Amino acid sequence: MRSHDVLSLLLGLLSGSCAAPAQEATRPGVDVLLTDSLHLVRDRRVGLLTNQTGVDRTGQDDLTRLRDAGVAVAALFSPEHGFRGALDMENIGHGVDSATGLPVFSLYGAVREPTPDMLARIDVLLVDLQDIGSRTYTYVSTALLALGAAARAGVPVVVLDRPNPIGGLMQGPVLDPAYATPSAGLLPVPLRHGMTIGELVRLGNDTLQLGGRLTVVPVAGWTRDRWFDATGLPWVRPSPNMPDLESATHYPGIVLFEATNLSVGRGTPIAFQVIGAPWLDATSLAAAVADEPGVAVTDTVIAPRSPTDGKYDGQTLAAVRFRVTDRTRYHPVRLAVRLAAEIRTRQGDSLRVNARRFDQLAGTDALRRDVMAGQPVAAILASWAGQLAAFQAVRARYGLYDSP
Repeated sequence: MRSHDVLSLLLGLLSGSCAAPAQEATRPGVDVLLTDSLHLVRDRRVGLLTNQTGVDRTGQDDLTRLRDAGVAVAALFSPEHGFRGALDMENIGHGVDSATGLPVFSLYGAVREPTPDMLARIDVLLVDLQDIGSRTYTYVSTALLALGAAARAGVPVVVLDRPNPIGGLMQGPVLDPAYATPSAGLLPVPLRHGMTIGELVRLGNDTLQLGGRLTVVPVAGWTRDRWFDATGLPWVRPSPNMPDLESATHYPGIVLFEATNLSVGRGTPIAFQVIGAPWLDATSLAAAVADEPGVAVTDTVIAPRSPTDGKYDGQTLAAVRFRVTDRTRYHPVRLAVRLAAEIRTRQGDSLRVNARRFDQLAGTDALRRDVMAGQPVAAILASWAGQLAAFQAVRARYGLYDSP
């Protein structure tokens, strides 16, 4: 075991994350750092990679908490959507934080990882980002790219961990490295991986041979079967189109429709809780998948306004809406595969798929090919069983928390 991992495990044990009482308060990594591990940043110039989700248990932002504790924050770094999480564009430039005058270096634009000049300003890089439990969310990739750059510059990285908001279930195909991309995932993990960002960065440090001097400050009082709304932590919208936990729960499957000519509800208050299109026979589609366990499926209409994917702005669309009824039985990736298969069978002439993007999101070209070839959904899901079993063993090696 690497020496930098030992502290992570010891902190997990001391904080109770490996054997927490059922009612113990959940404390994100930033709270644990400021309570138990301030020595990691004391008397050092600190860089902070975070956004609006970097808050303590009470909702106070990391930057304020760190500065109030006497930590010398010297530079800020931001992921997709910017430091305040309000931007939804492909290229975000650098800036200055108006409240503190600190430079904000964007890692989602022309630059995707900290440069040597940026890293020369700091002695340690803190990372605090709320992932949502799906491989296709970009924050883990940003953290990994930053870790690799920091390793080359000799700068240690401390990840302040946060809960996986949708728990510990594993679903979907495991990414084939041939389809790895920062925009849809760099790690060989399933679409729904059941890990935290801290655990994923630990895995990536080894899998991608980054050589980072990495410490993970774990969440206290959290186990993998504990969903976000059981933690008592404030929900902060992780991105403009991730309004709530309901959307996050559907996202690992419904995100696949981003690579089609169906809307996923961007530009509405219920993004990723619907799919729709002007040509969609929503009534028959909803009826065809109504027996899917753990989710209520109904037909509806949506009207996107200024959607960031550019799909059907201002049009009224026939749509199918999803509402979780039983989290333990719901399989959002299976639902997405069933929906895609039904649409292909019923309205294949209207369906358009961006094959390259779909394969990146799925992490394989096999899913698209199987659906378009009319393979049975049960057979498609069965083809993932061996991958998921192998991944479960990998997850156990890098896990910091009890599994359900």
